[in-house]
Amino acid sequence: MPMVVVITRDVEPRYRGFLASTMLELAPGVYSHPRMSAGVRNRIWDVLSDWHSQLHRGGIVMTWAEKGAHGGLGLATLGEPPKEIVAYNAMLLVRHPLPQPKKIG
Repeated sequence: MPMVVVITRDVEPRYRGFLASTMLELAPGVYSHPRMSAGVRNRIWDVLSDWHSQLHRGGIVMTWAEKGAHGGLGLATLGEPPKEIVAYNAMLLVRHPLPQPKKIG
């Protein structure tokens, strides 16, 4: 049972109440549980995903130790800004889109 960390940004108060009932709030919007089973983690993520699909506000990141994943890190995200997570040389990297050059004329 690996440690799970959830980070929220600009979300409704209901997320804070729900996450605080299942995890320790280390700082505003940062929650952790030292030994969470995969089943509980998945149920929590299902609730967060369902709420986010209805409310369309803020961003949520969940991370946990996962031996089979690149870099040993399981990762799930919801919301803005969109980031592309890519595996490279057994590491996870974030790829941001490059700004498009402005056309003059």
